[in-house]
Amino acid sequence: MDAIDVIVTKRDGRELSAGQIDWVIDAYTKGGVADEQMSALAMAILLNGMNRREIAEWTQAMIRSGARMDWSSLPGPTTDKHSTGGVGDKITLPLAPLVAACGGYVPQLSGRGLGHTGGTLDKLESIPGWRASLSNDEMLDVLGKAGAVVCAAGDGLAPADKKLYALRDVTGTVEAMPLIASSIMSKKIAEGTGALVLDVKVGSGAFMKNVEQARELATTMVELGTDAGVETVALLTAMDRPLGRAVGNALEVTESVEVLAGGGPADVVELTVRLAREMLQAAGISGGKDPERALADGSAMDVWRRMITAQGGDPDALLPRAAETMEITVPSSGVLSRLDAYGVGLAAWRLGAGRERKEDQVSFGAGIVLHAKPGDLVREGQPLMTLHADETSRFERALAALEGAYTVGETSDPDLLPLVIDRITA
Repeated sequence: MDAIDVIVTKRDGRELSAGQIDWVIDAYTKGGVADEQMSALAMAILLNGMNRREIAEWTQAMIRSGARMDWSSLPGPTTDKHSTGGVGDKITLPLAPLVAACGGYVPQLSGRGLGHTGGTLDKLESIPGWRASLSNDEMLDVLGKAGAVVCAAGDGLAPADKKLYALRDVTGTVEAMPLIASSIMSKKIAEGTGALVLDVKVGSGAFMKNVEQARELATTMVELGTDAGVETVALLTAMDRPLGRAVGNALEVTESVEVLAGGGPADVVELTVRLAREMLQAAGISGGKDPERALADGSAMDVWRRMITAQGGDPDALLPRAAETMEITVPSSGVLSRLDAYGVGLAAWRLGAGRERKEDQVSFGAGIVLHAKPGDLVREGQPLMTLHADETSRFERALAALEGAYTVGETSDPDLLPLVIDRITA
């Protein structure tokens, strides 16, 4: 095989053979294909696309580049969720223990935030003592004790994807649909779960800005999971406004605990329960405890406490708080018709809740607490949101990000997306 032949095949709009795909992924992982050659191939894929067979074989080749996890020793079915990311999206935190409380085993490999979207591991690391990095044996131990584990993926899981993801980030090929789908699904399939529910976000605060893009991505990923023997379903969900009222690491942990205690914002509770039911159904778990009951009777909270403790965390510890706060008030009375997710996410990032580079540290206490949601009646002068930061110097840039990010009008925005837009199955 020759890298140039593979590049030219896709450059000219032709299909890559299984042999070409296997070879180029293996050679790139081992250093036999240079970054500039893989960059050219990634651009050719972005411009000319891939068919279902090509994407499936590309995904399997990336899985074969590393290890595949095995949960067959567990006494019950495994099920997992993946979100494409958004603003205030803390759903994994209450969801994993909730599903475990209803009879599922949830091995959840999660990531960190980059840019305006938050990362699950950053949120959980705001809990004193909690550890993200676990060995496979430690993961099994936590699953045995709690029924759920949330941790970082090891370096041995789809290493080809890790290398290609970094390259796409600096070559303008992040948006290539086949590469997005195969990146997500190679890790999730290698994770070894028996069932998978995908939460594909739509709107300004998401990677997919419109429903058509999101549906295409969701359909492709469902097909990849199904072809790999994983029971897979996807929900398209709204990210045109922030999810919940808290945006920022420790702030979102606090809100997640409120949900597990039977309270919390209505949208967070609704989506958590809906995804839990989808995960249980995909795993073939029926006749057990209903997720709403597990939130109400405290059993999901019990799993949360066991899970956090098993990973070295203290579920009773005080969470970090930012040193400074600033309140933004409602400019005029009416209806909060719009609250742009991207603007709020960017502001939280500038306050210190996110990172510009992967090696940057986040401020666990930084972020935004929202006092009103789109559709709410508001009065001039009442609190709209509170900004949290460790340095007052961060407020000015955050305020700039919020310029034009919210609108008070006479009625609700008719274009506001429903929380759950669509359900995609094979």
